[in-house]
Amino acid sequence: MQPGAVAHDYLPVGTMSSGMAIAIPVTVIKGAAPGPCLWVNGQVHGNELNGVIAAVELGRRVDPAALSGSLVITPTANPLGLDNRTKTAPQDLQDLDQTFPGNPQGMVTNHMAHALFQEVRAVASCLVNMHTMGSIHDSKPYCVYKVFPGSAVTEAQLLRMTSFFEPSVSCRMDVGGAGELPGNIAGGLDYQCLAIDVPAFMVELGQGSWYTPENVEQALTGLLRLASHLGLIDESGVSAGAPAPASVRRVTRRRWVMARHGGLFLAAGRAGQIVPAGAPLGRIVDLHGAEVEAVSLDTDCIVIGMRRDPVVHTGDRVAFVATQWDQADIGAG
Repeated sequence: MQPGAVAHDYLPVGTMSSGMAIAIPVTVIKGAAPGPCLWVNGQVHGNELNGVIAAVELGRRVDPAALSGSLVITPTANPLGLDNRTKTAPQDLQDLDQTFPGNPQGMVTNHMAHALFQEVRAVASCLVNMHTMGSIHDSKPYCVYKVFPGSAVTEAQLLRMTSFFEPSVSCRMDVGGAGELPGNIAGGLDYQCLAIDVPAFMVELGQGSWYTPENVEQALTGLLRLASHLGLIDESGVSAGAPAPASVRRVTRRRWVMARHGGLFLAAGRAGQIVPAGAPLGRIVDLHGAEVEAVSLDTDCIVIGMRRDPVVHTGDRVAFVATQWDQADIGAG
């Protein structure tokens, strides 16, 4: 590519039985001047849409003539999930964000992970991987980062990068999955980037299956601030309003709250709220109107996400909360 050029293409993955291609869309914006490469991935889960829209809009807003370095945008890494409006590809139901770096001999989700990661590892200086919660939960935008033992990427660097998005919280995720849902957390795109010393983290943009304009704009502001921080664009070209905060609320322990009884969950808490120990997160009533469960915790918590679909069965997730946090100052890292 020539400096100052924009290219739209696809990363080949495979084919359907009909012969139609399975491919990951990619936009490459090569700046007029040399510099680092920021990779923005809009989606790994097919029903998480705000990041897709933010990624597409970012490509429209960036002027290659004013860019030093390269911006690579994959609006979705999971075209099969996107086409099906589901978290996973219907062909194998595997979680793409638990399969990196991928396997070209595996199922189709492993093929998608492999096709993407081979390109990421070749060029990326920094990667942002965007998500949302599921379609039945809502949240304010927040960030998630992991710490890879021995990586050159520090926690301080990642916290500073997340601060550009003004998240409600920045969660340091336990790769062992303690207190959360099971799965191969080490197979996350961001974690595999950290393994090769590429700074990477996740931005969560609210509710799945919905377009939330204010969350998309918040993501765009953060992405432009990050691009400025990395030296891709001049700070004067960032129309980002107030400067990024000097500290972030760092979460070091979080958990799902599950329903013990089935019925209708009536939420009392809201995303971003600090709920004192013993105060209600919500209540569950049966179909005769009787309360069958008062949902609360025996410790203070921050509501990260709250269930909006009231129909629950025993074991369903009703809230996602932080139970341990502090206020982390952001340095110049």
